[in-house]
Amino acid sequence: MEALFYLFSGVRWQDALDILLNAYILFRLYVLFRGTNVIRSLLAICVLWVVSKVAISLGLIITNWAMQGVITVAALIVIIVFRNEISSVLQTKSLKSFFWGIPRHQFNTPLNVIVESVFELARKKIGALIVLPLKQGLDSVVQGEIPIRGSLSQEMLVSIFWPDNPLHDGAAIIQGKRITSAAAILPLSKSRDLPSFYGTRHRAASGLTELTDALVIVVSEERGEITLFKDNQAHTIHNRLALGKLLQEHAGDDSASKPSRRQTMELFAAGLISLLCFTGIWLSFSKGMETLATQEVPVEFINPDKKMEIISSSASDVKLLISGARPLIKAIKPEQINVKLNLSQSVVGINKLSVTRENITLPPGISLKKVEPSELNITLDTLIEKEVPIQPNWIGTLPKGLVMTEATAIPANVQITGGGLALRDISTIFTQQISLDKLSVSGTTTVSLIMNSPSLHLETKGPIQIKYRITKKSSLL
Repeated sequence: MEALFYLFSGVRWQDALDILLNAYILFRLYVLFRGTNVIRSLLAICVLWVVSKVAISLGLIITNWAMQGVITVAALIVIIVFRNEISSVLQTKSLKSFFWGIPRHQFNTPLNVIVESVFELARKKIGALIVLPLKQGLDSVVQGEIPIRGSLSQEMLVSIFWPDNPLHDGAAIIQGKRITSAAAILPLSKSRDLPSFYGTRHRAASGLTELTDALVIVVSEERGEITLFKDNQAHTIHNRLALGKLLQEHAGDDSASKPSRRQTMELFAAGLISLLCFTGIWLSFSKGMETLATQEVPVEFINPDKKMEIISSSASDVKLLISGARPLIKAIKPEQINVKLNLSQSVVGINKLSVTRENITLPPGISLKKVEPSELNITLDTLIEKEVPIQPNWIGTLPKGLVMTEATAIPANVQITGGGLALRDISTIFTQQISLDKLSVSGTTTVSLIMNSPSLHLETKGPIQIKYRITKKSSLL
């Protein structure tokens, strides 16, 4: 449980959105290409990628190099070989079917036109072979077709199979509202379980459904019977209602039927696998690429007693050893990391405060490894005000024959505010050094005071002056 908590301890809302978005993209790719040769090829590439990762973990350098090369070549082959299938999937006219629906390729086909045309051909005992592809492309299995790209109509479809038409001997391929090609040669079935009365058209229809997800309608010119082949199964058609229902199911007409329970479970499993895949990828990036970094952060003291002042601190900065994914570490800004120590419970004197995770603010996805120092000594003192006399700080000697008879500070005393501990031993405050060597006559000089501690503050305003009187030594002395 602790290991699981560690794995997801750094999850941000941005990470969750990132995982969900990419998982949905992967799920939509599966929905759009499921049942096609494209998805099978991509699954094979994924298997090769897993093998490559396993080879890395086992130290199989040559195997990993070979798998990477095969994956690169395979990706190019998929794009080139299955470009028509990819194009047909991406050329959908419905945004709903592309982004969140369950699209199928024949949803725009006027099915009633096909139904009426088939029964018209059967009534006249005109042999016909009609193909409605779904997702899998037919380029690799169908040969010799002649492009037509004519609008689908009953007259057009019947005329193609008219015995005197040069295009009648072959299959007509319908996609959407158009007859894309005619005179197509389909692969014959090699199955020995087909009825003996099946002719070449029936065997060609069965052969195509064995290799693809297409639906094929066969009209027998000898018996005038209608047979529908789908998923390597044959259905004898007796009326228009049965044919229309099968065509609706193939075309994905929402009014025909709702998604089956099997389809729902399949899509749910695909969504779950997509989510797990990108969760694993996120973990590999966030934990597998984890790096360490050191940050030096100033300490901020909060909630101090207004009657107390910080006299000293054993350290003003702390060093933090942090870890996280390399992109997150590089993106850290100085203001995102804070160290705050609460002084609300501190007392006068030396206080030992521990620097813990609770005192430190870190960006999401970043964890704390070490703090140095982990403890600070903070000296606090109560603020008081004290009046002390000013003492001039004379240095050197007066010129020969001169003597200082009087020296007065203006003002004589000053008010100092600071900690009681700092002011306890202060009975006087000295001025800056005043040299006697260059003094020869009485006068006044402006000086500054020397504060023994940075925590002491001078409350008396205005300049500090020293008035002195110099006379000549008496000859009697």
